[in-house]
Amino acid sequence: MDHIDTTRELFAQFRGDDRPGPIHMLNLVRLRKEAAYSDGRKASGAEAYAAYGRESAPVFERVGGRIFWRGKFELMLIGPQEERWDHCFIAEYPSVAAFVDMIRDPVYREAVKHRQAAVEDSRLVRHAVLPVGRNFGETAQ
Repeated sequence: MDHIDTTRELFAQFRGDDRPGPIHMLNLVRLRKEAAYSDGRKASGAEAYAAYGRESAPVFERVGGRIFWRGKFELMLIGPQEERWDHCFIAEYPSVAAFVDMIRDPVYREAVKHRQAAVEDSRLVRHAVLPVGRNFGETAQ
């Protein structure tokens, strides 16, 4: 099963936990070779995803979002060997409300059509920001 959009139930759960402070959203994105636009227009998945980035950027910036970390996928050392990701990044938002504002914005809603056409599979994982510990199992409290 490919994952491109959330469900109403999961989004309600996401929105319902509007705790204070920033959130980090881990994004793992696998692109289609050819975008699947409902209107039949032709573009590669990479071109469609780039259009999504360009058109959504003003809204992302307006709500206070920023790319916190970006990496290039190289190897699945532990996990399903068939998985590969074309885009790996963590986006930071000042709050849950900022993320919700972004996805409800009409400009963003128009831009997201490019994402839906471009993406074959994805993961979007919300994280609370914690202080960094000194080792793998430690988190400073």
